[in-house]
Amino acid sequence: MQLLMTAAALDRVRDRIAPFAGGLDIVTTSKEDGFRRDGRPVEASEVDPDIVWATLDSMADGQLNVLISRTLKGTRARWMQTFNAGLDAPIFREIMAKGIRISKSNAQAVPIAEFVVGHAISLILPIDRQREAQAAHEWRRTPYREVSQIHWTLIGYGSIGREIAKRVKAFGARVTVVRRSVGSDDLVDAVVAQDALPQVLPTTDVVVLACALTEETRNLAGQAFFDALKPGAILVNIGRGDLVDEDALRAGLERDQPGHAVLDVFRTEPLPADSWFWDHPKVRVAAHTSNSGYGTPGRGDDLFVANLERYVKGEPLINEASPREVGLPS
Repeated sequence: MQLLMTAAALDRVRDRIAPFAGGLDIVTTSKEDGFRRDGRPVEASEVDPDIVWATLDSMADGQLNVLISRTLKGTRARWMQTFNAGLDAPIFREIMAKGIRISKSNAQAVPIAEFVVGHAISLILPIDRQREAQAAHEWRRTPYREVSQIHWTLIGYGSIGREIAKRVKAFGARVTVVRRSVGSDDLVDAVVAQDALPQVLPTTDVVVLACALTEETRNLAGQAFFDALKPGAILVNIGRGDLVDEDALRAGLERDQPGHAVLDVFRTEPLPADSWFWDHPKVRVAAHTSNSGYGTPGRGDDLFVANLERYVKGEPLINEASPREVGLPS
């Protein structure tokens, strides 16, 4: 079996995969050296991988397109490990339509959860009011609602949603999860279907969009969503920009539904310099960077090493995607 990855990725995991990858034909790619095997050049015609590891660094150094191109042009590809948590990009549908298994990454779940909770708590606590009092040299009380009194609604409950719930429940907050499969969950207080949002949103203090982008969830946060949302609530979107009707959000902000929006993703990325989001006083803008914790690359390596050993042994993969996640029939 041939395994294709970046040269940098192999340098990181070479010793860790050696005990079970001895029979693999490992080919690397890099911007400087092209394709190589054991340090020697390899003709592109020889690169027809069974396994492809698309790492975060492959996007940074321009090799992601090379990995995807060899996957689609080849005849033998059976499994791709990707750094993505969401698979809404059309290319993943094309890959899976060829019968190639895809396993997603959960490496970014920890920093994204910390991003969500950190921003929300900084808006719940009276930090800005205290800074204003300090600047005015005024000794004044700043009463506030405690985090434990906050009702959180998580729309989407994959690896990211669970990491958010773990942190929020540590404060004693109430957590409702909205997802496709309804049932009990020991970590949260309630699990409901999407059609229950009109009943949930009026009592929600923080609503987090952490779901996949599908035709069912596109424009989920539209006029009806914001009309139902509790005044003063905080909206956090770390899913996809197309989950939100941006015009409806702008109108909602004007009437305090939501009171603040923390946005890491947008319909157009990079966000244009003339976008209204940049200067809106109730909006916090992040450049699709909530996943950028220092620990993300290492956890991505850990996941691939574990999954490669599972694949070689014929065991189930961690975080394997279903056809439905890329828009294909199950």
